Amino acid sequence: MFICLLFLAGCPSKPSRPPEKPSGEPLVFERIPSGEFPELNDDDSADTLRTAITASLHWYGRIPSDRTFSFGSRSLSAAVLRESLAHFLKLLDSGTLDSKTIARDFDLFRVVSPDSSGRMLVTGYYEPVLEGSLKPHGRFRFPLYGLPPDLLSIDLERFNPDRFHGEHLVGRVEGKRVVPYYSRSEIDGQKKLEKSGVQMVWLADPVDCFFLHVQGSGVIRLPDGGMRRVGYAGANGRPYRSIGKTLIDMGVVSREEMSLGAIRSYLRSHPDLQEKVMWENESYVFFRFVPRGPVGSLDAVLTGGRSVASDPKYHPRGALGFLVSEKPRLDSSGQVVGWERFNRWVLNQDTGGAIKGPGRIDLFCGTGEGAEAVAGPMKQPGEMYYPVRRDLIPKDW
Repeated sequence: MFICLLFLAGCPSKPSRPPEKPSGEPLVFERIPSGEFPELNDDDSADTLRTAITASLHWYGRIPSDRTFSFGSRSLSAAVLRESLAHFLKLLDSGTLDSKTIARDFDLFRVVSPDSSGRMLVTGYYEPVLEGSLKPHGRFRFPLYGLPPDLLSIDLERFNPDRFHGEHLVGRVEGKRVVPYYSRSEIDGQKKLEKSGVQMVWLADPVDCFFLHVQGSGVIRLPDGGMRRVGYAGANGRPYRSIGKTLIDMGVVSREEMSLGAIRSYLRSHPDLQEKVMWENESYVFFRFVPRGPVGSLDAVLTGGRSVASDPKYHPRGALGFLVSEKPRLDSSGQVVGWERFNRWVLNQDTGGAIKGPGRIDLFCGTGEGAEAVAGPMKQPGEMYYPVRRDLIPKDW
């Protein structure tokens, strides 16, 4: 994410009370009459779908069955989500999964975007492969940091469960006060963590460091040819600000031309403005070495083309959804020459600092340059549907 970037995804061991409907927010999921289901034909392989479903089922098996998750402005228990997913997998494994059996066994809920059109914004993210070193030398001068020892994560719900349900605060102690943790400009500009001893690996390019923060995980290719994978460990709790929006506001990149590649190109061609632009995003990510990955917010390995990042305030974590959107059609040089529809089953297995609200989905596109070529230009309209086993839906819905 990733990242997409992850932001303090809590894993309480005790059951949670149902989340309240956000003040002033309309119902964001609508039930589709069974006779009006869209065609639910998947365009990707059954093997990758099975892999992603299994990862979510393993996660559901590690949490209490009565733990609840947001489902729009309602909530569902982990047991309902798990059993719905297990039944879906049973149909997949038996070769009987089709629109007819889904309509027979499931109710389908469409996400209604804030403008009530049902159209969402679908973007993509990926896991980069970057050159780096475990020691600073030569061109490798820009560090990735592990979790600093002075970073505090405060569970506000323990102080006032009614007011701060599910909320955390990140900061540090200064004297007898808890203050916000260092911002990006303080960490990279003022070198506030230079003596912390938590540097993990050094990269050759500050722009690569920044984009690794945005993606949330990556593979580091070392000078001896070895590989080390890094994953999200935490963040400084500062607000995420899109530097794409910053460049649009500056008038240097148009909204129509904005993409990951356009941002990277501008930063590389304007080294004197890199810090100014990147420091607009105060959010800062800390990493850890991971043996496998990339790992999403469920602490499960993400599946390219199947795992998505979404806002857990509205979208149920780990759940199955059906995503309809567009992906770029690329020529042999990786340039976008058109767009083509895709429709597939996906799993909510990640979160992201920029992925907020019911109308945002970020599709994990895989690892390396090929995945970057697909993810970079994606900012397409889309639709998302959630199936729930009909006999498990609460009677008061």
